Amino acid sequence: MRIRYVLLPLVFLFVSCSEATKERFDLVVQNGNVIDLETGAIHEQTIFISNGRIKKMMTSDGNIPFEATKTIDASGKYILPGFWDNHVHFRGGDSLIKANKNFLNLFIANGITTVRDAGGDLTTSVMKWKTEIAEGNLIGPTIFTSGPKIDGPGATWAGSLEVETEADIQKALDSLERIPTDFVKFYDSSISGELYLKTIAEAEKRNRITSGHMPFTVRLAETVDSGIDAIEHLYYVMKGCASNEKEVTQQLRDDEIGFWDAMPLLMAGYQDTTAQKTFSHLKENDVYVVPTLHIGKTLSYLDEVDHSKDAYLKYMSDGIIRTYEGRVNRVKNSSEKAIADRKALDAFFGELTKKLDDAGVGLLAGSDSGAYNSYTYPGISLHQELQEMVANGLSPLDALRTSAYNGARFLKQDQDHGTIAEGKIADLVLLDANPLDNIEHTKAIFGVITKGKTYSKEQLNELLETADHSPDSPSKGES
Repeated sequence: MRIRYVLLPLVFLFVSCSEATKERFDLVVQNGNVIDLETGAIHEQTIFISNGRIKKMMTSDGNIPFEATKTIDASGKYILPGFWDNHVHFRGGDSLIKANKNFLNLFIANGITTVRDAGGDLTTSVMKWKTEIAEGNLIGPTIFTSGPKIDGPGATWAGSLEVETEADIQKALDSLERIPTDFVKFYDSSISGELYLKTIAEAEKRNRITSGHMPFTVRLAETVDSGIDAIEHLYYVMKGCASNEKEVTQQLRDDEIGFWDAMPLLMAGYQDTTAQKTFSHLKENDVYVVPTLHIGKTLSYLDEVDHSKDAYLKYMSDGIIRTYEGRVNRVKNSSEKAIADRKALDAFFGELTKKLDDAGVGLLAGSDSGAYNSYTYPGISLHQELQEMVANGLSPLDALRTSAYNGARFLKQDQDHGTIAEGKIADLVLLDANPLDNIEHTKAIFGVITKGKTYSKEQLNELLETADHSPDSPSKGES
């Protein structure tokens, strides 16, 4: 009997201690295949999450006692950082606020947990959504925004900050800092080459991240030397790869030719030795390039492809669809030569993207989705961009890096984002199949984790199917 009295307290003590040493987490994702975007290695791991951050990671053969509010069995699944779309637009005026807000669901439904808004005229609404999403009061991706674009007098896009004098440069940058925006975006419809370069340099002095188009009246090397951090689209990189860039630039300055007239001249003037020098210049200055291949292909083949049966067209409001008409009508009125030139340029840009990647220039996957960009749909178009990169020769791993990994590095957010590691924000996408085997597997989404919330495949489908497609109308107070 004495032995029994001694053993019972010891058993009770052992049970009590084991209960006390259990670690507690909000969420545990067990036994998933975690893809390391830096090396391409895949490790079966369990991820422990609390307060929206990764607190611990262990190989699946490790074992710690834990309690979790929720546990996900990720056996057989592949885990990546949530996707980033590094070039989207929220725009179109007050009547399209509701339609743009609807895009937020489409991003999350496609595993996109972060977007870089590259300028528009809905800044007040975007800033409101950004705050509500961060506070967990609105479903949507983390938004990094440029706010209004910087351009010249009579700018093409509504809401742009117009720089016509040197004094305007400081006013524009002051305005963006008051918002405050996450980076500065340049457009090239009317800003002078001189003021464009000066504005980049002034933004650089303020330690602002910059990206944008480039007036064709300046040379690419001048833009890089002024301090630009990213080049949006490949027209401007192509210009810097042409042996005749100087001569074509002078023709543009003299108003002898226009932007589209310059395209075949620069494509014909491409020279590999010139291109390699340009690639080195971009790489040495840590300048990223946003190829936007999918929208380029979509717009180049508007004359051949019938988009009326597109699966995502039903998620676009009538107002958004009406904004597509401008580009569609321009194609209808284009000459056969102009259409052929555009398709040749599209093929050239695919080759140029592969050469940039081979040279080690940082690329950013961006869809350019939003109003006015015909049949380039928010959410799904990011996956189509990754597919275009691979179709043009990039490895699936290199293509995947252009999304969250490079996006976080470009915006200097890599302490919190871009890879799956202890201490980082737990924005994750779980896939049913390995995207390193087939890039199309990025669409095989099993679940999404963001802002401390989990979304199953069924819930992601509900985000799509319950999206509000009601008619657009001017918004009074709703943003």
